[in-house]
Amino acid sequence: MEELDEKASASLVQKHQLGLAQSKTTELDVAIDQVEAYELENSNLIEELKKELDDLGVTFDENNPLSDLDEADRLLIELELEMQEVVDQPKLNRVEMLNFNQILDDEMSWDEYISSVKEYSDKNSLTSANPFDGLLTRSQEADLRNRIQNEFTHKAPNCDKIDYAIASTSGLICGIIDVVFVGAPGESPLGNAVDEFANKSTEKFANLLGWDAEKAGLKGSNTTASAIGFLEGKFKVNYDQATTAAVDGAVPNLSLKNHHLKSLGHSPDLIGLFFSVLNQFTSTSTFISNGQLITVDTETNELKGNNFVAKVFCGIANWFGHIMSDWTGSSGTVGQGGRGMGVPIPFYNLLLGLNVGEFGENKQSIATVATKVFEKGYDARHGLTMAIPVVLNELIIRFCWVIRARFFDSKDWKDCIPSESNPELRRMLFVGQGALCLVDGVDAVIRGGGEIVTTLLRTNLIAWARFAHLSLKELNAWAMQGKIDHVLIDKYLDQEFEKILSTSYSRTR
Repeated sequence: MEELDEKASASLVQKHQLGLAQSKTTELDVAIDQVEAYELENSNLIEELKKELDDLGVTFDENNPLSDLDEADRLLIELELEMQEVVDQPKLNRVEMLNFNQILDDEMSWDEYISSVKEYSDKNSLTSANPFDGLLTRSQEADLRNRIQNEFTHKAPNCDKIDYAIASTSGLICGIIDVVFVGAPGESPLGNAVDEFANKSTEKFANLLGWDAEKAGLKGSNTTASAIGFLEGKFKVNYDQATTAAVDGAVPNLSLKNHHLKSLGHSPDLIGLFFSVLNQFTSTSTFISNGQLITVDTETNELKGNNFVAKVFCGIANWFGHIMSDWTGSSGTVGQGGRGMGVPIPFYNLLLGLNVGEFGENKQSIATVATKVFEKGYDARHGLTMAIPVVLNELIIRFCWVIRARFFDSKDWKDCIPSESNPELRRMLFVGQGALCLVDGVDAVIRGGGEIVTTLLRTNLIAWARFAHLSLKELNAWAMQGKIDHVLIDKYLDQEFEKILSTSYSRTR
């Protein structure tokens, strides 16, 4: 802030000097006009005297000496009087030179320059508590305020009835799709399709690494279970303990149904990546259960690689490959015809850190309820299923907004990009996702029958997370309404700098 004030003070001094220079230019113009008038008058006088001499036949040429001394004397007296009148005229105004004391030169440092600026400001009474006040005129300040208000501030959305109708209708339609085609894990057409997609993707990934699908089929085994088994053998990790007994009782209630949830290394997000690599380097397993973070020692794990970077890369590859083997369930459960327990929805296992609250007849905490919901099949595959109506809702609203902006409001294509930075589109998405969540919530409460786990199984967590995100954006937009939008200013400055650079480049060519 101090540097900004110094620059403003320097600009104020430069403005003052520019004003003096402009004033001095005007003064010079007046003086030049006076000199020109004075010269014209002298020229006219000389011409008049020459004419009188010619009339008298008197010349001062060496070859023609004066013939009439009396007449010459009289003429000289008249000439002297005429010249005295010219001399007695008012003197020309003197133009004083400007003296800026050379505030800036090439050898000055910034501190020296600012010191000279302060000295100049004190001498010319330019010092002000706010140096920005004197930089612009009143009209310039008014114009700048109006432009900032119109172009660079957070604005309230200007949605009409059609916008709200489009958003709410889309949300209701997608809410119905969520109720009919998503529902609870393992009970929906979309869920079955996503499970099949997950199985095929696991088989495809295993096939890229050398697994033979035809050979597995000839043996009569379940191809998905065979692919999972292949990947489990190829991407072994040291943190795959599945029961409480396997960790010597350190993690209570750890089972085949929930060890993918409680083991942080099995999370398909940045948390899982971090703890997976950490566990592989330190030969440990990290679990989260009932609000506690638990670390247990495991057998020594040796990562491949000749240096640290190579070992980290090997750890990341192990994490990803192991996730691909586990997100469709273990080879044992899938081979027996079951759906299998996949990996959790990204960041879902953070709920296990909330060992608070009393829900249901058994007064269960959030961590306990979240674990039971996961054990019923609320995994990453179901998360993809739940995302389908949410994404569909977003696409419908954005598409309708683009069509209306382009063909009804006649905006340029560049102004029809469906970005959430647009206040109207952001409000429409908020309304649309709110309508979807309303339908989803009513259905979950009715079908849940008051039982917390059943209610949550039918709740679209992805839709509610998206709605919460949009709600925070709306609250922020409401709080920032009328205030400066720094993003817009940065974008405008970037565009101006690009113009300056492009102009400079074209001139140098």
